Amino acid sequence: MEFSSKLLERAVNEVSQLPGIGRRTALRLVLHLLKQPKEQTVGLSDALKTMREAIKFCKSCHNISDLELCEICSNPNRKEDVICVVEDVRDVMAIENTASHKGLYHVLGGKISPMDGIGPHDLNVTTLVEKVKEGKVKELIFALSSTMEGDTTNFYIFKQIQGYKVQTSTIARGISVGDELEYADEITLGRSIINRIPFESSLKL
Repeated sequence: MEFSSKLLERAVNEVSQLPGIGRRTALRLVLHLLKQPKEQTVGLSDALKTMREAIKFCKSCHNISDLELCEICSNPNRKEDVICVVEDVRDVMAIENTASHKGLYHVLGGKISPMDGIGPHDLNVTTLVEKVKEGKVKELIFALSSTMEGDTTNFYIFKQIQGYKVQTSTIARGISVGDELEYADEITLGRSIINRIPFESSLKL
């Protein structure tokens, strides 16, 4: 693809690095931005720059936040003794949209995947185990994707907290095996949270 401008080429190269965006789509997006009022394009670039520089991760649950403690963790109406364990922030958004979970969250930041070189120490597992050790958690809800990596991560955490007085459950398998939570419809995901089963029982399925 030939470009008449190096500036245009650079912009297309940067946009094409986004997931699901090829060079042709990137070119269409960049040309669209060029047609918009300058203020709109500058506003977009400023929003992205500010987000990248100022955004934080909640010191308690590792969710994306504007403050050190996210809105969910700082909400006095949430059940602090029930924690839903998820892979990433998109899963928090998906479950929140169901309005079925009244507790808190813990974002692992991924799942154990030896093939990708991701081990337990690359995830936010230690801080989760520390919460359990403090004795303030009554239940952990494992809400990771129904994949081999998700199940492996669930089992690893389960072994780490054995011996502590905490109930463990996993979302009901209304979510198809191999599906990612962010693609599940809200009704199915909500029912999976409400109809969760003891984690030990899931090991026998």
